[in-house]
Amino acid sequence: MKKITKRKALILLSIGMFVIATSQVFSYYFELPDLAKGSFVGIGIGLLLTSLIFGNFKTASS
Repeated sequence: MKKITKRKALILLSIGMFVIATSQVFSYYFELPDLAKGSFVGIGIGLLLTSLIFGNFKTASS
């Protein structure tokens, strides 16, 4: 796959963190089934990993 831009990678990273945090808040206030909890956390982790693997993050060379 081709690399995605740094801006899109940061957007995916923030959406992934938001999905995980939202699922935690909803599971605190409402009774969610295990399938829903696992799906939300899995989608969030998938977005985080996708942004880190395919993101165009260049390291500083010394």
